[in-house]
This record gives sequence, C-alpha cells and structure tokens, in this order.
Amino acid sequence: MTTAAPTALAFADGSPASTGWTLSDTALHTNHGSFGAVPRRVQEEQNRLRAVMDAGPVDWFSTLPARVGDARRAIAGIVGTAPEHTALVPNASGGASVVYNSLTAEPGAEIVVTDHGYGAVTMGAERAARRWGGQVVTARVPLDATPAEAHERIMAACSDATRLIVIDHITSATARFLPVREVAASARQRGITTLVDGAHVPGLYDAPLDGLDCDVWVGNLHKFACSPRGAAVLVASGELRHELFPLIDSWGAPHPFPERFDTQGTLDQTSYLTAPDSYAFIDEHWGWPAVRAYMTELADYAETLIADAFAARTGEDHRVDVGAPVNALRLVRLPAGLATTHPEADALRDRVVREFGVEAAFTSFNGIGYYRLSTHAYNTARDFEAFVDRLVPTLCELAVAAPR
Repeated sequence: MTTAAPTALAFADGSPASTGWTLSDTALHTNHGSFGAVPRRVQEEQNRLRAVMDAGPVDWFSTLPARVGDARRAIAGIVGTAPEHTALVPNASGGASVVYNSLTAEPGAEIVVTDHGYGAVTMGAERAARRWGGQVVTARVPLDATPAEAHERIMAACSDATRLIVIDHITSATARFLPVREVAASARQRGITTLVDGAHVPGLYDAPLDGLDCDVWVGNLHKFACSPRGAAVLVASGELRHELFPLIDSWGAPHPFPERFDTQGTLDQTSYLTAPDSYAFIDEHWGWPAVRAYMTELADYAETLIADAFAARTGEDHRVDVGAPVNALRLVRLPAGLATTHPEADALRDRVVREFGVEAAFTSFNGIGYYRLSTHAYNTARDFEAFVDRLVPTLCELAVAAPR
C-alpha cells in the first residue's frame, strides 16, 4: 500500500485539476462516491442544452428520443456493452425498481439480498416480496470474507423458492467487491434471476461487465464517471429484457427494449445527453487509466494517514480488512461509540458538514462505525491531511462523550 502522497493531477497549463470542477474551495470534499461531482465543462453543456429546450420545447421533445438513443449507444460503447442491451435510467435504484416492477409475481417467492446491500434497493426488494406474498432472505457476509466465502454464504441463503438474487458489485456501506460473476453463474445453473447493483462501478473500472453473465446490471453514471445527476445505465442481455419497462408509461411503450426507455415524456433528460461528455473530459485531459491509478494511490495514502492518526489518539488499530478492497473507496474504523447505526452515521455526516465544512461519508455495519473515504481526480493529499487536522481530534472527543 502506498504511504507517500502522490503528485496531484493538473491540467496541461499547470492549473490544479480541481479547477475543472465548481466545488466550493471553502469545504473539504472527501466523499465523491455518494453524489459525484460534475465537471465545469459538462455543466456548461448541460445548461446550453436546457436553454435550447426552453427556447423551443415542441421541437426539443419531438426529437428527444432520437438524441437519447444516440447518447445510449455512446454510453454502451464506453462501458463495453451492446447498445441493444443497454437502457438509460435515472439512477441505479430506479433501475432496480424497473426489475422489481417488471418481474412476474410468483406467490411465496423469495428474494435473496446481502447485509451489505444498499438500503433503498433492499427496501424495494422488500416491497416486491410483500406484493408476491413472499419474503426477503438476507445472506450474512462477514466484512473480511474472501470472494469464495462470500459466494458460499450468498448461495447458501438460496432455496427452491428463491426467484431473485440482488447483489452489489461494489458495496456502498462497506466499500468492497462481492463475487458477482461467481454468484451469477451459480444462480444461472439454478434458474434464479440475478440483479447486480453496480452503482459505484462506472468510471472506476474499465469494461466492468466482462465475464459477468447476470440478468440485469445497473450502474450510476453520476458517481465516478462524473456525469450529471440523474443518469444511470441498465444492461440486460437475456430474455428478461423483453419484460422490462421504464418507470413511466409513455409513448415509447410499444417499442422493444431498450428503445422504449428512450421516450419518457417531458422529463429533463439533458443528464443523459451529456453523460458521454463527462467520460470524454477525463479521457482528454489525463486518460482514464492514469486517473484510476491516481485515485488508487491517493486512497492508499489517505487510508493509512487517517487510520494512523486515529490510532495515535486511541491506541487501537483503525485499519479495516474488507476482504476484497476497491481502488478509490476505503474504510477506516471510527473510534468506538460513533456511527453505530445507519441513522447515527447520517447524523454524524450532517453535523460534520454543517459545523466543520467537511463533506464526508460515515457508514455503519454490524454495530461498528466507519469513515468511508473516496477519491477522484480533483482530490489531493492535502484534502485528507486537512481531514486529519480538522476532524480526527473532534471525532475522538465525540466518541469519548458518546453514550455507552
């Protein structure tokens, strides 16, 4: 693991990479992974398109499906999928809802999720199971489980009643990979549909669906791919795709998959149209391989720096073994007593941004609180050094004062 601070990225004229974004320079931005950050150039193009839309709405909306189709084909090429298997949706949770709403209800059917699953997606699974008169079964996967151990735990939770497995490609709360290829292959053998939630994957990894034979994969474009919010991709290559319909019934309903997703009435779909521009922005200035390497080196440095800073005050080890780590997302264990539940983690996040001007992600898993750091091209080592200066002493003090 890298312990030296990597050299910050810059533009060709020497200006810092951060000048390509419009993030406030009075706050620390250490949580790209939650809501992303849209490059200045892409914001300008989206605003230009919105102006065109408002100047001539009749012409805009009558020709919009064709332009959405063009953007969809461009995105499919970028993520390495076939255009005829690729649809654009508002976000990964929306893509999961498409699956839940489209699957044929089977009385008593079970849906298997993991205890690492994203809350909103798991809630959607619970609603679908109630509609079927079935239930959600949760596979318990230890944080430090190897891919083989995680695969065994997930498949052991399946039964003859299992209709659907919902599994994260990269987990949100615990910042680790789950063995989606192995689980999807095992599910295929048993006739179980698999939905892979790849919310964090686009931008982080090249050709993320290579070797993955799942029924549906969804991924957010607004996170590490830096597209405007409200853009995600849904990929379905098997027969199930013919049963998938968008969340809004619109005039595209008679069309086949994925063309019927291109027509969604009067929604502002400029996020779809500009999604390819975000990929191009990174590629033109630094190249995605270089940015991914930088994000990894910076995450290595930040993880070590912050874990050591906590340890110096608590005398405990704050490093975390997540079993299958992610390049730009890392966990550092918080001092005992902090963020022990999801609501507590969210409350700590809100307090930290309000009182200290630090945008950070705090998560909870099995009663233990974590700081989940994430990096991108605009981040520098100084961001995380400032996190240590501003927050580590305060977080330790809050932990001492926390009720036991």
